[in-house]
Amino acid sequence: MSELNAKPDVRPANPNFSSGPCAKRPGWSLDQLADAPLGRSHRAKPGKAKLAEAIDLTRKVLKVPDDYRIGIVPASDTGAVEMALWSLLGARGVDMLAWESFGSGWVTDVVKQLKLDNARILEAPYGALPDLSKVDFSNDVVFTWNGTTSGVRVPDGDWIPADREGLTICDATSAAFAQDLAFDKLDVVTFSWQKVLGGEAAHGVLILSPRAVERLESYTPAWPLPKIFRLTKGGKLIEGIFKGETINTPSMLCVEDYIDALKWADGLGGLDGLRARADANLKALADWVEANGWIDFLANDPATRSNTSVCLKVVDPDVLALDGDRQAAFAKALVSVLDAEGIAHDIGAYRDAPSGLRIWAGATVETSDLKALTAWLDWAFASEKAKLRQAA
Repeated sequence: MSELNAKPDVRPANPNFSSGPCAKRPGWSLDQLADAPLGRSHRAKPGKAKLAEAIDLTRKVLKVPDDYRIGIVPASDTGAVEMALWSLLGARGVDMLAWESFGSGWVTDVVKQLKLDNARILEAPYGALPDLSKVDFSNDVVFTWNGTTSGVRVPDGDWIPADREGLTICDATSAAFAQDLAFDKLDVVTFSWQKVLGGEAAHGVLILSPRAVERLESYTPAWPLPKIFRLTKGGKLIEGIFKGETINTPSMLCVEDYIDALKWADGLGGLDGLRARADANLKALADWVEANGWIDFLANDPATRSNTSVCLKVVDPDVLALDGDRQAAFAKALVSVLDAEGIAHDIGAYRDAPSGLRIWAGATVETSDLKALTAWLDWAFASEKAKLRQAA
């Protein structure tokens, strides 16, 4: 390699920039999980106490209103969203918002699985949001707060009216703990532990407003509900789910890991501290993008750029002159060389998204590591660009 493109001297201390499961918190080790009640029933007093602690810390760190219920549920964020869709929808029309792959997945579930014929679909391409002014809040509304695979988030909750008739169901899995969720505008909020807090997978969190509870207790869907989706019994909410009496058996090791992450977050100042770390990470990447002509954000509007799942596209003219397959191959080459160097793992664009990079910038990632990564990205780009010239 020419000295004109020598490898940078500084390497990221942690090369894990995956968008889920995400990097563990700084200083994490298995030793922190020694208090997990392993080999004990989750229904025994120690297990119940741990689950209740996880719920209480979630409320504190995430600033969840006192009258909202918080439950730990099966199957990660997907399980939490599916519980909401299957249990709540069908009482009125529904507006489905989609601008990336997971939102599109919820559209598929509602249209092809629940077969709701009163669903309106509001879509936008990767990099943009649907026209939020077109949302009909006499309907229920389903949307992702932060599009994990597009790096596009809603700017705030101002577009949601306080006097809405329908429920708002929000998949917040890559927004929770890094962005301000407008709980007064949200009736259902879901997320998983393995995103901003770097927790272990397979568990979801379901948060319900009083309006959502009222719907559950007054409406029975036309379809049968599997056991793991059932939130009511005899027309009443199963309150135990929201006190740590989980529907199925959770991993107490994962619960302990979540508690560890929540305590770390609380020590940073809670949500404000977590958001500040993610915002600093986004700024480091934004400063680098502004200084380089070969890369840009996938999100068109700076106000909608994610501070967690940062999605980028290669905009170098010589690369854009290539056909689509070769553009994708160029981006994959950047990912591969940095993975092989041990600099960055898992930073390729999501499989359904436009070709490019997806770099996790959530609170568990150190800004210094992202700054080190950007120098290596420049090195990888120069290296692959030189190969293009040689092949021309």
